[in-house]
Amino acid sequence: MRVFKFISVAVILVVISAVAVGQTPAPTPASTTVKHVPITNAPSNSGKEMFKSYCAVCHGADAKGNGPAASALKTAPPDLTVLATKNGGKYPAAHISAVIRGQSALASHGSQDMPVWGPLFSSISQGHEAQVQQRTSNLVAYIGTLQAK
Repeated sequence: MRVFKFISVAVILVVISAVAVGQTPAPTPASTTVKHVPITNAPSNSGKEMFKSYCAVCHGADAKGNGPAASALKTAPPDLTVLATKNGGKYPAAHISAVIRGQSALASHGSQDMPVWGPLFSSISQGHEAQVQQRTSNLVAYIGTLQAK
């Protein structure tokens, strides 16, 4: 008889717990914000590694503009895989270099959401212009390999 009462009480507690959990409202998602962190020193000789370190958080690992921070931005990051398509089939390497370096008037690049990488590359390269150019060139070349065929 005692075992029956124990099992009955246990079953009742499990049922009450299940009902209570079922009625608990779903947690509201935290507001999406972009956390600004210091730049890391990704290898300057690897455009792919720099893209993963610097660009993928907004543009996505596939460069289609769907990175984890994209939803927090005021302006959606562009799909970087269609740059050539939007430019008559020719990848605009010089323009992309200018955007990365902050030498272009592209509206979203350089806003509070999107950093201008030229000065940041200069800071981690301790002002060595050749290394800034190498970083920019390798990043531009890697983005070029991502263009839709």
